[in-house]
Amino acid sequence: MQTPPPLFGDGNGVYRIHITGNSGIIHFLQTTLGKRLSVIMGVPHISLDTLFWEPGWKQTSDEGFQAKLRAAMDACPNGSWVIDGDYVHRSGGLVQDNATDTIWLDPPLWFYFPRIVWRTFLRLLGVTEACSPGCPERISEVFFSNESILWWCLSQHWVNRRRNEERKKVIGDKMRRIGGTGAELEGWIHDVEVMVRNQ
Repeated sequence: MQTPPPLFGDGNGVYRIHITGNSGIIHFLQTTLGKRLSVIMGVPHISLDTLFWEPGWKQTSDEGFQAKLRAAMDACPNGSWVIDGDYVHRSGGLVQDNATDTIWLDPPLWFYFPRIVWRTFLRLLGVTEACSPGCPERISEVFFSNESILWWCLSQHWVNRRRNEERKKVIGDKMRRIGGTGAELEGWIHDVEVMVRNQ
């Protein structure tokens, strides 16, 4: 049985890679992986958080978000991109419908939740960048709000995991699940690097 490639692409050298995950994982792995893949593949990286959130944590309207997303996608040379984030409904399915490959990051909750707590703490101190320019973390929102990223992560992990399982049934092999605590992800990245070198 032939092993599938790490990325399928469109068969003509164009790769439109969508990185998604369970709730909160974007703040730990998705954007980091997106930037890393962007360098390896030599294609633009687009963060949906950056497009959606305006300074002061103001949400962009669905229409405005979709317009910004289309413009960002259209500006990518050769039509290739790496996009991280979910926003399936708000984006009108633009990313999911156009992706040649979907990478589902599915590490166990016990592994990534402490890392989200640590990154959130660093953002509160201003040590690491916010998820979008002009959107600093605030203690009141992190610990005393039902919109807290920490609460969202705990309450939505299994909901989003089931949603991704259903999505994989529809997308099929072009949606790759990567679980574990890092070894599987690093192995897949290595395979991508080998693929790029051999092209």
